[in-house]
Amino acid sequence: MMAQEYAGRERREFFRLDYETPLAYKVCREETISSILNGYTANISQSGLLCSIKEKVHKEDVLWLCFDKGTLNVCQDLERQVLIYQNGIIGKVARVEDKSDGSYSVGVRFITREEKNLTHIYPTVHFMDKDPVK
Repeated sequence: MMAQEYAGRERREFFRLDYETPLAYKVCREETISSILNGYTANISQSGLLCSIKEKVHKEDVLWLCFDKGTLNVCQDLERQVLIYQNGIIGKVARVEDKSDGSYSVGVRFITREEKNLTHIYPTVHFMDKDPVK
């Protein structure tokens, strides 16, 4: 069955730019935080990105994402707004879709600096620092 093209009003707040580049990421849970995983981005906007990864993640998981942001003009604005930790952008999984090749198409919404305090996204909590600096 072929997917029908959506003809309705665009619901996204920001324009999405097709942008395929390698992506390194971590799933911010105690059992996975020490593993750097690899995938690639498919598109990006000021509020998030769509990526393709091999590991299963769940909606609401917090991810650390690292990719070549220097080549994108949209990322100049991003760096002023989003939560950045250890040169990576922090985001929350908004949706996960299985792909036919066994990988996953994952929509990630960037967490903003203002939102950090409202959602209690702190490195020592989500990144499970074993020896936090006191």
